[in-house]
Amino acid sequence: MAADAPHPIRVILVEDDEDVRVGAAQALDLAGFAVEAFGAVEPARAAVAEGAPVVVVCDVKLPGKSGTEWLAELHRLDGQLPVILATGHGDIAMAVQAMRDGAYDFIEKPFASERLVAVVRRAAEQRRLALEVASLRRQLDDWSGIQAALIGRSAAMERVRQAVRTLAATPADVVIYGETGTGKDLVARCLHERSRRRDGHFVPVNCGGLPENLVDSELFGHEAGAFTGALKRRIGKFEHADGGTLFLDEIESMPLAVQVKLLRALQERSIERVGSNQAVPVDCRVVAASKTDLREASEAGRFRADLYYRLGVAFIELPPLRERREDIPLLFEHFTLQAAQRYGQSAPVPDTQALSALLGHAWPGNVRELRNVADRFVLGLLGESFSDALGAGGRGVSLPEHMEQIERTLLAESLRRRHGDVGQAAKDLGIPKATLYDKLKRQGLDAAQFRREE
Repeated sequence: MAADAPHPIRVILVEDDEDVRVGAAQALDLAGFAVEAFGAVEPARAAVAEGAPVVVVCDVKLPGKSGTEWLAELHRLDGQLPVILATGHGDIAMAVQAMRDGAYDFIEKPFASERLVAVVRRAAEQRRLALEVASLRRQLDDWSGIQAALIGRSAAMERVRQAVRTLAATPADVVIYGETGTGKDLVARCLHERSRRRDGHFVPVNCGGLPENLVDSELFGHEAGAFTGALKRRIGKFEHADGGTLFLDEIESMPLAVQVKLLRALQERSIERVGSNQAVPVDCRVVAASKTDLREASEAGRFRADLYYRLGVAFIELPPLRERREDIPLLFEHFTLQAAQRYGQSAPVPDTQALSALLGHAWPGNVRELRNVADRFVLGLLGESFSDALGAGGRGVSLPEHMEQIERTLLAESLRRRHGDVGQAAKDLGIPKATLYDKLKRQGLDAAQFRREE
């Protein structure tokens, strides 16, 4: 996992003596540092933010706020920010105390350019390393969070997680495709929670469940008296999502007349409440979800082509459960543990016959159906036979397909238990290592992905 690209460390220099300030800035500039020089603390404040790639060099005695006073303020802002204090000969005791209070170092005036550059270079390297560690920690936290939310070891789910990681950091609107029950709302929430808009509202709207005569009001709001029953102003979903994310589920079912207004809102990033001519600026990201291909729908005249091309910048395809059967045991275990906690029951363990039935089922309801089965399993409502309880459930799988799925599941489970160690997994399975490599290649499994999960 690569760290974010390192930023060059800038130097914020605060010195009220112009000659000293100019000389120090020139020395640092010649050493390759970008320098921003100020004569007092107040104008320098805006140049420093938490996590900024900067080192501060500040005189102790300054007009207004002193260097030691600013040191305390800076460390409340960012406890790891390196602050170097420049002191006169009579201020050594003060500088020593400042280092006890968290200053990185101090240099005594008058100082040689070489001494200043050497101290700043050490501080800059410390700052760079601290920022890289923080960046890696954030990435690991984010990676673990996505793994916990979007569960699955299949290559298809890894592609989904990678798309979420890539798109969450961008302002691009996103369309999520997937059958009913595949978890489109979960992916939308992941995009929101890992974006810069995470502190704003996540506003879900089921376009297929809105009464046609109230769609305008629900999305864009209305003014008092706009129609019969509109007794007071109402803020619509679009406006409520200002600063956050608007999730339009089942967007393919949105009436064509409302699609025109949605297109205008997306283009202008403003809306007009029903009964008003005043434009209200709205800054929100739009994530749409659809069960059908919007391009095909637009070509058939069921969806506006201009809206499709406005939304169709980034896409995430969610695979149906039947196309990632190797994820079924892990998902079922996860849902079983959740249900056991929710209902205050012990978590039962499916036997081989139950696992075989789970792998052979067609899962027309996808992950939502699997969660429902796990709930019934915990509550003891499935009876003695999983196969009977699951029913036909759409087209099943042939015996060869079933055997392929079982083999793939066993391979994946063995690799997971052994943290991706192919040699140990081969011993567990009772097959030669070379045979296991052949099977992994045929099944499209990569041992490395199981090492990354641990």
